[in-house]
Amino acid sequence: MLRRRFGNLDSVGAGKASLDQFDRWRENRIRKLRESRGYDKCVPSVEPDLSFLQHNRREPSVTWIGHSTFLIQMSGLNIVTDPVWARRMAFRKRLSPPGIELSDMPSVDVVLISHAHYDHLHVSSLRRLRGPKKMIVPAGLRKKLLLKGFLQAQELHWWEDTSLQGVRITFVPAQHWTRRNPWDMNTSHWGGWVLEIDHGPTVYFAGDSGYFRGFSEIGRKFDIDVALLPIGAYDPEWFMSSQHVSPEEALQAFLDLKAKYFVPMHYGAFKLSDDTPEDALQRLEAGRAELGIPEEKLLLLHHGETLRFESIKPE
Repeated sequence: MLRRRFGNLDSVGAGKASLDQFDRWRENRIRKLRESRGYDKCVPSVEPDLSFLQHNRREPSVTWIGHSTFLIQMSGLNIVTDPVWARRMAFRKRLSPPGIELSDMPSVDVVLISHAHYDHLHVSSLRRLRGPKKMIVPAGLRKKLLLKGFLQAQELHWWEDTSLQGVRITFVPAQHWTRRNPWDMNTSHWGGWVLEIDHGPTVYFAGDSGYFRGFSEIGRKFDIDVALLPIGAYDPEWFMSSQHVSPEEALQAFLDLKAKYFVPMHYGAFKLSDDTPEDALQRLEAGRAELGIPEEKLLLLHHGETLRFESIKPE
């Protein structure tokens, strides 16, 4: 029986590369290694406010743990996105430690998974999180999680939503792909998540995505306060652009979304491509200035740092 394969808007292909493209990328990487482009400047870490995070049940907040992993607190729920506490990815060590150690995490009520790539879904991390851990996942992923022993998983297709304890959670499109073994290419979907509460902030977590018209559509459907957008793993752009935005494209996505604030993510934890955290941040700042985006709209979190919504000015 043939399994369903998911795709992108406008039938954009992502994640498919020819042998010639891989050879070209390998040659570029060898050249760049000779030029000694290092990862010596990593994302700083701060001591997390564990007392606040352990006891907070009222104030909306967003804490960056690293890469695409956040602890989002809304309406008394502890929500974790793309749980990855792995100390290495494939053969490469993590560049900087998670902002909160697994042992220090509060009890987790909800886990949101954007897609099944290993740098967004680390099964060992998921097992070790404490709490009820109700999982809300893209269509096609529930069966894989059931086989791993995770019984509380709810699937959503693009634009479908569910509500938990006053938080409305909507699965929205992204331009990407997914695979965990040689046989399951795109058998589960990918996307981002929009979290809404009455009389509180709306948070958009983009997951992984290339630049696409879906950002404008999401911006038309939701009044987004904070957009968590990726800025890393874009180099070489001729190879990565269909699946990962560049810093400049992330800024354009922020404008398309009409969000009030932009929190960058998906950089500084793992070396997934040829760009470095320093590259990404320099291009992000240059692009911000060129587009005339006010400096205060860009919120650069350190690993372990908490964004408390009371600290940013309402529009």
